[in-house]
Amino acid sequence: MTTIIGLSGSLRKDSFNTALLRAAAGLMPEGATLDVKTLHGIPLYNGDDEAAHGIPTVVQELKVAIAAADGLLLSTPEYNNSIPGVFKNAIDWLSRPSADISKVFGGKPVALIGASPGPYGTLLSQSAWLPTLRTLGTKPWFGGRLMVSNADEMFDPTGQLTDAALKERLRKFLAGFVRFAAEERG
Repeated sequence: MTTIIGLSGSLRKDSFNTALLRAAAGLMPEGATLDVKTLHGIPLYNGDDEAAHGIPTVVQELKVAIAAADGLLLSTPEYNNSIPGVFKNAIDWLSRPSADISKVFGGKPVALIGASPGPYGTLLSQSAWLPTLRTLGTKPWFGGRLMVSNADEMFDPTGQLTDAALKERLRKFLAGFVRFAAEERG
């Protein structure tokens, strides 16, 4: 069984990126699962807080889940042509203490997807992630890209993915990433 952690980079209740991950969970290939996680409860990173109180429980639990998974699927919004601050903040916490980086991220297969109501999907945000993923020692999958433009037209008001062509693109993307993750973690 291949286990992928899907991490949504949005805190919005009606987030297109969380909805995209929920849709992905239902389209995973046979023999694979997607466990959808969010950033809710992760505080702003502050080295003084870390020194005084250690790693917050919510962060520690997410670190354990990512470390145990075969791959990590980041579903990223795009804010001001880049990575959302709340998402980068979560990664900063997940990389603490620095001695844990290799345990959590080292050699971890990672793929990027994203949804935006704008016409360009999340092209710039996905590109902005690459230096961070390189620094963490991950193995990004470049076998496919999935950027959902005009996301408000792809989901119904309840957050269900309604576009058949996008469902098929997502299914193929997931199959490719799961193959890559299984081979890498082998």
